[in-house]
Amino acid sequence: MKRVIAMRLVQLPVILLAVYTLTFALAWLIPGNPLERTDGRRPPAAIEEAMRAQWQLDDPWQFYWSYLGDVSGVTWLSRGGEGPVIDFGPSMRHENWSVGEIIAGQLPISMTVGLSAILLAVIIGVTSGTIGGMRPGSWSDLATGLIAVVGVSIPAFVIGTAMLLAGGVWLKWFPVTGWGSWEHIALPALALSLPFAAWIARLTRQGVIEEMQADYVRTARAKGISERAVMTRHVLPNALLPVVSYLGPATAAAMTGSFVIEKVFSIPGLGMHFVDAVLGKDLPMIMGVVLVYSSLLVLLNLAVDVMYAWIDPRITLGSST
Repeated sequence: MKRVIAMRLVQLPVILLAVYTLTFALAWLIPGNPLERTDGRRPPAAIEEAMRAQWQLDDPWQFYWSYLGDVSGVTWLSRGGEGPVIDFGPSMRHENWSVGEIIAGQLPISMTVGLSAILLAVIIGVTSGTIGGMRPGSWSDLATGLIAVVGVSIPAFVIGTAMLLAGGVWLKWFPVTGWGSWEHIALPALALSLPFAAWIARLTRQGVIEEMQADYVRTARAKGISERAVMTRHVLPNALLPVVSYLGPATAAAMTGSFVIEKVFSIPGLGMHFVDAVLGKDLPMIMGVVLVYSSLLVLLNLAVDVMYAWIDPRITLGSST
C-alpha cells in the first residue's frame, strides 16, 4: 500500500502540469483586459504599458514559464530559498493582496460549505437509500426514488434560490446573507447537498438490493442473527463500497460547486473571488485557484482509494477505482 501511495504522489506533479497547461491556455483566451478596473476605467497608457511588462501580458510563453517557476518552487530554489516556496503571485484585480493570501483566507470558508454539504448528503443519501433498498417497490422506496430524481434534475442554484426565498425571506428562519454561525451554513449546505444525496441514495439502494440477495445474508439469517446486525455488519459495509468510490470526486465537486451557492447566498468564500477573476481575466487568481482545487481532487481520490482498501481488504489499491 505504501508503495502505491508513493507512486500516486509522484504522479501528482505530472497531473498538475497538465492541468496548469490546459488552464493557462483557456485563461489566456478569455476575452477582456485584466488591467481594466471594475468601473470600466483603464490606467494611463504609460502605466498600462509598465504593468503589461511587469506581468508579461504581451508574451504568453514568458508568462507561462515564469508563473510555472513561481508555483512549482523552481524560482524559490533559484533565489536561494528566499521568499515563499510556492508563489501564486499578486492579484490583478485586488490591490495589495496576493493570490496566496486570498486563497488562505477564503478557502476554509468554501471547504466548510462543501464538506458540510457532503456530510449532509451522506446522512440523507445512505438513510433514504437503505430504506428503499430494504423494501424495494414499497411506498417508502417510491418516495425516496422520487426525491432522488428531483435532486438530480434540479440544479443546486435553483434549489438554493428557492430555499433562500422560503427560509430566509418569507419565513425568516435563517439569515439571508453573512457568515459566522451555523445558521449561515445550514441553507447553503443543504442546497448543495441534495444532488449528491440523490446519487448516494441511488447507489446505496442498488447496493442494498444486491447484497440482500446474496448467499451470505441468507446464511446469517439462518443462524438467527438479528436483522439489524445483518444490515450493519454484513449488508451495508459491502453495499457502501460504490458510495465510498463516489465520495472522492463528489467532495471535490461540492467544494468547487459551492462557488455558485456562495454567489446565491453572498458567502465570502473563494467562489466569489474566482468568478470575479474569470470575469476580470485575473490570470494569477484563476491559475492559483484551479491548481489548489486540482491538488485537492487528486489527494481526495487517493484518500478514497485507501479507504476503499481499508473497508474491503480483498481489494488492493492498484485495482480499486
